[in-house]
Amino acid sequence: MNNKPFLSFPSPAKLNLFLHIVGRMDNGYHQLETVFQFLDYHDTIELKATENKAIKLLTPIPGVANDDNLIVKAALLLQSTSQCQQGAEIKLKKVLPMGGGLGGGSSNAATILLALNALWQTQLTIEQLAEIGLKLGADVPIFVHGFAAFAQGIGEQLTPALPKTYWYLVSKPNCSISTQSVFTAPDLTRDTPAIRYSDADVENYHNDCQTWVIKHYPEVAKLLAWLVEYAPSQMTGTGACVFSRFSSKKDACYVQSLLPNGIESFVAKGLNQSPLHAAIAAVNDN
Repeated sequence: MNNKPFLSFPSPAKLNLFLHIVGRMDNGYHQLETVFQFLDYHDTIELKATENKAIKLLTPIPGVANDDNLIVKAALLLQSTSQCQQGAEIKLKKVLPMGGGLGGGSSNAATILLALNALWQTQLTIEQLAEIGLKLGADVPIFVHGFAAFAQGIGEQLTPALPKTYWYLVSKPNCSISTQSVFTAPDLTRDTPAIRYSDADVENYHNDCQTWVIKHYPEVAKLLAWLVEYAPSQMTGTGACVFSRFSSKKDACYVQSLLPNGIESFVAKGLNQSPLHAAIAAVNDN
């Protein structure tokens, strides 16, 4: 009988403050320029290490087979890479919308890698964990590293950044958008000129995916048109979530109260450090 308590770890959302597609490689991957910033809004993952090697996700996501879940894939990949003989029991409390462009699945995978590395005492470095994460998805390394960054390549070449930390209203219309459908679209812009990044200019850049999405998803176009009447607003990642910038929580909450029916939303503060890393440090200190 395993009487150890479950330990709780945050799995935060991210925003792409802009997203430029500057080229396409021979393997089909896109060359990107983007800035990642975290939000103080997160899924919660509870974990405990077990003596047998089984990886058990006790809270399956409806419609997603456990073997296809990035949480399970991350645990198995860490286990095989480190040759760890322990397993884990895992619970997920999901609040981040799926298909929203907030990086929920990638964030979940990174939380598993960092937390199990601590609980199993496998002693892999952040760089090694980020390498494992890249096999699971291009956005996983940013969550592993845990600092706001200007990202290049497929999103894995990270330069620390310090964009302004606004209050954001994040709104999601009643649709989900497949990242694959956006990046395989023949009419997606893929030739935006590369920039010399500066934190001060972040608000002047755009999202190439947004241009495509608003042509094909009227729900996103309509929501954006409504939001820009109140605040600077832009889609994050490949959508469908849209973020609006405010200087105060009060202003963000006020506009949230006016949102049309059927729009999911939350208000959160931008963060340039992931809250996950403080939780990992607390485990390592014990």
